[in-house]
Amino acid sequence: MKVKKIPLRTCVVTNEKLPKKELLRIVRTPEGNVIVDLTGKQNGRGAYIKKDISVVELAKKNHNLERKLETKIEDSVYEEIIDILK
Repeated sequence: MKVKKIPLRTCVVTNEKLPKKELLRIVRTPEGNVIVDLTGKQNGRGAYIKKDISVVELAKKNHNLERKLETKIEDSVYEEIIDILK
């Protein structure tokens, strides 16, 4: 029996390679909006972040997501991410 491959993605804050299910995808849509992608299938430029509130706060402080998505991210998006993780 063949073993199923687990897709790994890299967290943009910690640079850890983790299974896709342990990460949260943040997407900049073609219209320029930044949203949290819970399905993992939204169109646009995506970046993965570890499902940990301290990592989200570090991303906000260091602007890692803003650099990766090449756009300004509002505080409301970070608050939405933290609400999802709680």
